[in-house]
Amino acid sequence: MRAQEMIRTHPQVKGDVNDALIRCIEECYSCAQTCIACADACLGEQMVQQLAQCIRLDLDCADVCLATGALASRRTGSNEALLRQMLTVCETACRTCAEECDRHASMHEHCRICADACRGCEKACQEAAASITA
Repeated sequence: MRAQEMIRTHPQVKGDVNDALIRCIEECYSCAQTCIACADACLGEQMVQQLAQCIRLDLDCADVCLATGALASRRTGSNEALLRQMLTVCETACRTCAEECDRHASMHEHCRICADACRGCEKACQEAAASITA
């Protein structure tokens, strides 16, 4: 991904890149893609009705991750309070999705992969939030 390359060249960043935030942006977009693919794979399973909550949480998590990645990518001006809140929401969405996917991971490999991606994004959001100064 080119997040670091793009943000480093931003005129208001002046080369001073927050590595934790960059990692978070990349994790958010990766997690969103994984959650979308997991939801689609769940739809293809024979017992799809039993995966309805998993699908819902996959899609919720994907939407939150995409919005968080976009917000974190914007470096013109700043709204650090909103960014911190979005990182917290994303952390919660990822944790909730990971917990649901874990319930199905022994039967569906796509759920195990998704749970792992969500945990990685959850951690990246925590680290990014801690790295943001007022």
